[in-house]
Amino acid sequence: MLATVLPAHAQWDRWNSYSAIEGVIGIARQSIASAERKKEMEILAQQKVQFEQSFKDAMSEAKALEKQEKWEEALEKYEEAAKLNCKYGYTDQRSLSQKITGLYVKGQREEDGPSVLHNNDVTLPDYSAYRYVREDPIYVNKKKAVGVKIVRVACSASETRVEMECEAQVPNHSVYMAGTTYIKGNKGGKLGLTSVQNVTVAPAYTYIPWPYQKLRFALIFPALPAEAQEFDLIEPTSTWKFLDIKCR
Repeated sequence: MLATVLPAHAQWDRWNSYSAIEGVIGIARQSIASAERKKEMEILAQQKVQFEQSFKDAMSEAKALEKQEKWEEALEKYEEAAKLNCKYGYTDQRSLSQKITGLYVKGQREEDGPSVLHNNDVTLPDYSAYRYVREDPIYVNKKKAVGVKIVRVACSASETRVEMECEAQVPNHSVYMAGTTYIKGNKGGKLGLTSVQNVTVAPAYTYIPWPYQKLRFALIFPALPAEAQEFDLIEPTSTWKFLDIKCR
């Protein structure tokens, strides 16, 4: 009886000791991590104060240049301010990004600028060739793709057009579509991506320069069956999985 109890008791003690040591190590790691985060926050706060005047100067110069209608120079100064603002948060970045977007056109950056300049090109002047067109369609986004939404679906006898919008979350937010992206009707097989508009196919990237700027693009697929009521849009390599998209 003694021979069976003692090993079990010894094993219990060893396990408790191991758990206790791991617990102490875990607490120590948390304390170190907490101290490191605190130090990082202190450094960030110091840098924010250090660069605040630079931000104010850039904003002041940008506004003065804008009044003089020196659009390109004003744009450069607003972007200089935006770099500091994205890191330290001196003002509302959404309004600053909107200001920058407006100056792209005035600064004649249409050709060499980012694709946010071509958002209007994604909206067709005429959808009469499509038998079904649905704006802001209802769908399920189970993977919760942040900042991305479907704004229009158009179905014809020759193609399925899905127009989407992506809002940048960070500076130089990268967007691309995997060539393996497909749609799938509730009664049909997979229909692969045939072409895109205003976005790139991997491995190339499309960049959205500043947070809260929006990129509109279109994905073109083969036609769904005429009787299709809804379909799924899947990009296998990402969280972009939109299900039960109502198309009529």
